[in-house]
Amino acid sequence: MSNDDQYGGGGSHGEVGGTGQTRTRLPDSPSDSYGTPRRTPRASRGLVTVVGVVVLLIAAIAFANQSQDPPPTEASNKPPTDNATAPTGTTPVTTKTAGIPKGFAHDEQGAQSAATNYAVALGSDGMLKKDVRHVLMDAIYTPEAAAQRKGTQDTAYSPAFLATLGLDANGSAPQGSTFVTRAVPIGTRVEGYTPTTAKVAVWYTGLLGMSGAKSTNPVRTTWKTWTFELSWVGDDWKVASDTQQDGPAPVPGDVPASSSDDISKAVQEFGGFTYAR
Repeated sequence: MSNDDQYGGGGSHGEVGGTGQTRTRLPDSPSDSYGTPRRTPRASRGLVTVVGVVVLLIAAIAFANQSQDPPPTEASNKPPTDNATAPTGTTPVTTKTAGIPKGFAHDEQGAQSAATNYAVALGSDGMLKKDVRHVLMDAIYTPEAAAQRKGTQDTAYSPAFLATLGLDANGSAPQGSTFVTRAVPIGTRVEGYTPTTAKVAVWYTGLLGMSGAKSTNPVRTTWKTWTFELSWVGDDWKVASDTQQDGPAPVPGDVPASSSDDISKAVQEFGGFTYAR
């Protein structure tokens, strides 16, 4: 599946743009609020009650956490590999071309950063407009891949297809509406690496749909994995080919859907990120 599959024929989503601990302090002395020492028998009964509640609570948690699924396989018991996404503290790239980060490191981490940022760019609303789309593709793909894909993408993003999304022939939303398309990477996985090539999978969630009072295609979320075959060209990683597949998708949450106005406002106020390990 190509990046067209995100829309069922078009691009995917996105735009290039502490935890804390609560400490409970217990009384320093075994006296009540009036300073009167507590009697030993009463304290003992309280301790027994607390211990009983704790035991019941532990039992309840253990029961609730019991899985009805089959026992995990041997592979699932293995600890994460070094290829799993983990923060490294390395400073992200600081230069851009057509709004897309460039100058990624010539190593596995650089390949992961490149794939992640490319997923965001290819998922942006810029892919809906022909002139912007061509600029993005020249910046992301190898020269050969860009030349091959431009015609295919132009055909895919036809006026008829854009109309199915509620957009005009130029990829613009009706007045008073906002077309939302954004990719939000969750993590990456290196599936192969050499100094000249890399295969990186990007797991991401996306937003897609029209936000507006008259919209019949409300904004919804998707979950996909976008796999990029990268080549080291010149002094940067470029995409030679890419495919997508659905999932992994978590169980939907119970947060009520926001209004169309809230979604439009959020998309306009919250910008995207430059991603790096």
